[in-house]
Amino acid sequence: MANLKVALVTGASSGMGKVIAKQLIKDGLSVIVAARRLEKMDDLQALGAHPIALDISNEQSIAAAVSEIKTQFGGVDILVNNAGFGLYGALEDVPMAEARYQFEVNVFGLAGLTQLLVPHMRERKAGKIINISSMGGKVYTPLGAWYHATKHAIEGMSDCLRLELSPFGIDVVIVEPGLIETEFGSVVEGPMLKHSGTGPYANMATSVARATANSYRPGVASSPQIIADIVSLAIKSDRPKTRYAAGKYAKLMIGVRKWLGDRIFDRVILSAAR
Repeated sequence: MANLKVALVTGASSGMGKVIAKQLIKDGLSVIVAARRLEKMDDLQALGAHPIALDISNEQSIAAAVSEIKTQFGGVDILVNNAGFGLYGALEDVPMAEARYQFEVNVFGLAGLTQLLVPHMRERKAGKIINISSMGGKVYTPLGAWYHATKHAIEGMSDCLRLELSPFGIDVVIVEPGLIETEFGSVVEGPMLKHSGTGPYANMATSVARATANSYRPGVASSPQIIADIVSLAIKSDRPKTRYAAGKYAKLMIGVRKWLGDRIFDRVILSAAR
């Protein structure tokens, strides 16, 4: 652990990213926090974090952020790829430009940042890359085609990366949160109803929006601290698991899909969305 000192957490302006950053500061790491909205990370800076501006969908912004990190820190020992969002709406309804942006943020931005930071880890023959996926990387819900596609992509990408980096002593860990108390529910609901709230998918969109709102009511979903604790555990472990599923319904839903099959899972999900 002595050589794992500098951690970068993306998407640290809110939600899980902010709580993860606070936990890593508490753990005694030198923590770089990155997001588009620097002012939203003033509280983290007050705790000792080093904020940098990062638009994960923009290659120039990624390159500038990495240049700043290299200048100040040489590189990072731990990369927590947390930045992302959920785009919902029927596949038929969502404009391709928005679908592409979903992939730019959730997949290509993650990959581009990782590409630029891996060489430092590889040269040191040590490091950890922790990719925040979702139980949605193993399961699926109606009207979530583009979001789930990105999370399934992160799962496959992370598995390949784990094999590629294993000779260099770099661990790649996937974290699969379930329902977590964040802005996710409200962020999902608006675009979903905008895209599919009228037309052939209107009934389904209304039902899914209602189910989403109920799932993210205060006191219903799990605390983001659960995910922060998992990230902390993975960083401290000499041999972390390849995957950690945590938070409400994560292990349950992944298990139902794995052991009972797609048809039963379809029925479970559709009944919950009614």
